Amino acid sequence: MNGYWVVGVRFRPAGKLTYYHPEAFALDNHPYVIAETARGLEYGCVVIGPREVKETDIVLPLRRIIKIADERDEEIFLSNKVLAQIAFSKCMERIVYRHLQMKLINAEYTFDRNKVIFYFTAEGRIDFRELVKDLASTLRTRIELRQIGVRDEAKLLGGIGPCGRVICCSSWLGDFVPVSIKMAKDQNLSLNPVKISGLCGRLMCCLKYEHDNYESVRLELPAVGAEVITSKGTGIVVSISPHPRAVRVRMHDISEEVDFPPEDVSEVEMA
Repeated sequence: MNGYWVVGVRFRPAGKLTYYHPEAFALDNHPYVIAETARGLEYGCVVIGPREVKETDIVLPLRRIIKIADERDEEIFLSNKVLAQIAFSKCMERIVYRHLQMKLINAEYTFDRNKVIFYFTAEGRIDFRELVKDLASTLRTRIELRQIGVRDEAKLLGGIGPCGRVICCSSWLGDFVPVSIKMAKDQNLSLNPVKISGLCGRLMCCLKYEHDNYESVRLELPAVGAEVITSKGTGIVVSISPHPRAVRVRMHDISEEVDFPPEDVSEVEMA
């Protein structure tokens, strides 16, 4: 495979995976690094060791890993988290004081403390120029306010999903995938929004996980409504199931619905 040797780094537990030049570090034994990002220097974790990937899977030019993180870097990283909590509280105070219709979600410092970024949600556009001035004079650093959507809000805040587990986007899912109501229909799920929506209020990401399997089943098995011949006679397909693979047929002769393995069902050829 013609490609580039890279390592994969994440800067938060379920953050986006970023590829870097592997440099000359023993990165397999030192997972935490200081690396260049668009925001400045960041403290991240090497989650994929050196490997070759296709050029189409990376964004060139590759950024550099500055060094392997040491104990002092870890102390700075943890200290930044404490400072971010203080900055969050100060920002909340100014939002209330300015009567701004926005919901503050999170605050974080870059590793070099050159910038503090505040994430918020709002129904529309917010004029936060005065808020930025307030924060800059208080925190004495560069200020960035970034408006995010409800899915990103859930990713930052976390929570427990309907399945009883920590939601995927905050525990392991690096990138959001497109999800459509068609996926729920193809899986014969209830279309009740309460049952197929996640904590963010949007369609659950897990609808995508088995969709490819359902798509392959639909191509292999007779369509719902098709006339078929089985070992027990003829009938009409009323449903198909991928787990286990089965075809439910409403039999003409006995007026019952019977499940058949795919190899025991053949579609009636139209004249």
